[in-house]
Amino acid sequence: MDKKTLLAIALTALVIIVTPMIFPSPTPAPPAPADSMAVAAGQPTIAPAPATQAATPQATRLAGSTKRATAPAAASAALRPVETTTVRTARAEYTLTSAGGVPTQVTLPDYRSLRPGIAKGTPVRLIEQNDRLFRLSLRTSTEVIALDTVTFRFGPQRQEGSFAVITATSTSLAKPITLTYRFPADSFAMSVEGTVALTPGTSAQVTAWLPTRIHTDEADVKEDTRLLALAYRVGVSDPKGVSFNSIDTIPQLDSGAVRWFAVRNKYFVVAALSSPTATPFQSLIRRGEPHEDDATVAYVSSVLPITDGRFSFRVFAGPQSWEHLRATAPELENVNPYGGWLHGVVQPFATIVMRLLLWMRDTVNVGYGWVLVIFGVVVRLLMWPLNQNAMRSSMKLQRIQPQLQELQTKYKNDPEKQREAMMRLYSDHGMSPFTPILGCLPMLLPMPILFALYFVFQNTIELRGVSFLWLPDLSLRDPYFITPLFMGASMFVLSWIGMRGMPPNPQSKMMLYIMPVMFTVLFWNFASGLNLYYAVQNVAALPQQWLLARERVTAKSVTAKSAGGAKAPGG
Repeated sequence: MDKKTLLAIALTALVIIVTPMIFPSPTPAPPAPADSMAVAAGQPTIAPAPATQAATPQATRLAGSTKRATAPAAASAALRPVETTTVRTARAEYTLTSAGGVPTQVTLPDYRSLRPGIAKGTPVRLIEQNDRLFRLSLRTSTEVIALDTVTFRFGPQRQEGSFAVITATSTSLAKPITLTYRFPADSFAMSVEGTVALTPGTSAQVTAWLPTRIHTDEADVKEDTRLLALAYRVGVSDPKGVSFNSIDTIPQLDSGAVRWFAVRNKYFVVAALSSPTATPFQSLIRRGEPHEDDATVAYVSSVLPITDGRFSFRVFAGPQSWEHLRATAPELENVNPYGGWLHGVVQPFATIVMRLLLWMRDTVNVGYGWVLVIFGVVVRLLMWPLNQNAMRSSMKLQRIQPQLQELQTKYKNDPEKQREAMMRLYSDHGMSPFTPILGCLPMLLPMPILFALYFVFQNTIELRGVSFLWLPDLSLRDPYFITPLFMGASMFVLSWIGMRGMPPNPQSKMMLYIMPVMFTVLFWNFASGLNLYYAVQNVAALPQQWLLARERVTAKSVTAKSAGGAKAPGG
């Protein structure tokens, strides 16, 4: 194994070793049901209503404000039982409650729960018990009303083109509020349009809160909880992400036009989006809070001005599907920004890889396991010409290595003559001083793809729960550890073939054994899909490595015979 190969392998190992250091994982914590909303700066206190009884009316207060919210006819609202209604689309099922007039649950029939103890085939649900898809409060110059304390009545569902439409009208306020929901047939993004009867000249605004966390339906509950995070985009800036465990308990404010803000876990997301044709959300307030069992929740809200008694926004509640997110709002596909502070480098490669995998899945019409196999082979074939040139350049360098060492010794006290002599030697053999560097390039090019795949396999909903051969889930580690062992074995065979015809080198021989073992340990708990891809890459490289090793052995034999023939007459 030559020095360039060792360098490439060492750099690849460095990427994989450094990745967890660059992106450290906080201590995982078990999930817990959402608790009552707590007071934050500019945030009302709202008590969640049990599903079997009416919401308890209570005063709503803002931090720093002495005014209390009023809920007219609250006593009669308390006696009125909670009613629910269900809206079904091709993508989701929404359960709405009369206590607040908002959705309390979203289930996704196309995605099944993988959580231990949950019946097989149970659809994924996004909202924790006693939480809401979102919460609303109305603030005017004289009062603040938490709409959870207000009773709504739902009108009949109707169809408007491809939209299912339903309207909720308040029944416990002197001046009614209406909320109209439009659910598209083939999307996870619904629109919310509100009207408020205000006295002329009265200014008002609505504050919207997202759920305090996303319910987990994953096989690894702790891992999914660890990945709970907030994401948001203000103005034209890039999206920002904050882990729940990193959100300060002191309220933090981001001012400006909020394009969207979201809470997410590993695979699913709930996002509130400013309507493209209406006034956007203004400012974002966030605050974290640990639960009694150390599970973190986050309180995230934004303010929406009411114009002429109207307001509107959209809510995306569904999977982190690149295609659906991208079609919903600009930059929403980056709700889970890959790479942390290296986002600008990693994200483009991750996007390219994701688009290629999706295109191959749709074009070839095979499962994602075979897509990964094909992708690994295709990448290796595309790299074949570059690898061929690099390895042949390496062979040339090996042949002139004795001459280079001789020149370095001869002109060790005259750097200028040494440089000129080496340039002539390179030129005589059709090479340049950059040949060693260019020879490493083909080995380094696959590294960004491997780096991007590290993140793609951790967060790509398309690979969630996808089985392949003995692997139950390509996004999780191999339960039998066959793929990391096979990956390590294929690396050993590839290196062993590559050493054929090479000059004896104790260091290379040692690396022959150390590198496969090290990579096997590193990849031991990685996604089985990543192990599969890397193993396929190694196997696909074997024919080229064997052909070049054979060429190297042949060249070495010819050189030895020529040298022997040259010495024979004088021998």
